[in-house]
Amino acid sequence: MNGKTVISIFSGCGGSALGYKSAGFRELLAIDFDKNSVETFKLNFPEIPVWQKNITDIKSQDILDFCKIKTGELDILDGSPPCQGFSTAGKRQINDSRNNLFKEMTRLINDLQPKVFVIENVSGMIKGRMKGKFKEIVRDLKELNYNIKIKLMNAKYYRVPQSRERIIFLGVRKDLKKEPSFPKPNFKTISIKDALGRDGYIKYRSRYYKGFVSFGTAYFDCPCPTITKTRSWQIYPENFTINDLKKLSSFPEKFTFVGSFNQQWARIGNAVMPKFMEAIAKNIKETILEDKKYGKKEK
Repeated sequence: MNGKTVISIFSGCGGSALGYKSAGFRELLAIDFDKNSVETFKLNFPEIPVWQKNITDIKSQDILDFCKIKTGELDILDGSPPCQGFSTAGKRQINDSRNNLFKEMTRLINDLQPKVFVIENVSGMIKGRMKGKFKEIVRDLKELNYNIKIKLMNAKYYRVPQSRERIIFLGVRKDLKKEPSFPKPNFKTISIKDALGRDGYIKYRSRYYKGFVSFGTAYFDCPCPTITKTRSWQIYPENFTINDLKKLSSFPEKFTFVGSFNQQWARIGNAVMPKFMEAIAKNIKETILEDKKYGKKEK
C-alpha cells in the first residue's frame, strides 16, 4: 500500500487524524482511552482501526504486529498526551498523574523508532510552576535518537478561525540527516465573521450587544478566543450550535460528534484543530519525508 504512514496515540475524536488525512497520510492505527472520543473517531474514520485502551497497557510489539510494520518503518508517530495537568484552564497540579503520560509517548518513540514524531500540548506547560516538568520532558526526549525542535504555535495562523496556542515538539530520526522545521505562518487570519457567515455572525454579535463580552466591535473581525472543553456562557450565545463550534475549529460540517451537547463541546474543546495539523503534516511530508526541494520554510 502506498502513502506516508502515521499512528496516533491519544488520538481523541480525530482532529489530528483529519489533518493527516487531508495532507495525504495513511493512518495505520489510532489509540485513545476515552469511550466517547473513540466512538466519535469510529464514526468519522471507519477505515482506520482504533483501540480503546489505556496506553500504559499497550506493548510496542503489539502495535508493530497489528500494523504489520517493522521497527523504524513508520513515518510519523503522533500524540497529544492529556493536558489537563498543564492547562491554564485547569488546576495546574504538578503531581497530576496525567502529566506522566508523556513518558509513555517517549517509550513508544524509543521502541517504534518512527522517522518523525509529533507531540502537541497546551502552552501552559512552559508557564509558571510547570516549567520544571517541561524541562524534564525535553531532557527525556533529547536522550532519544532524534534531532528535536520545539515551537509555540498559534492555530489562527494556519487557517483556523480561533486563537489557540499550542506547543509542538517535532523530532526527526538522526539517520535521516534532516532538521525539523515548521510550516510558515499565514498572518492573514480567518475572522469570526468569515467563519460563521452572516446568520452566525449576527447570532454571535447579539451576545456582545447584551453586554456579556467586553471586547470592542473589531472583535468580530478577528479569530475567536480559545475554545475550551467547558462552555463559557459569557462568550457564546445560548442558541450557539455544534455546527457553529465546528466552523470556528476548522472541522467540516459533515464531521459528526457523539454524545450530549456538553460532551460534543468537550470533545471539540480538547481536539487538535484539523487545519493546524494539516499544515504541520504537509510541511513534514515536503521537507523531511520526501526528497523534493520546496520553498523556504520557517525554522
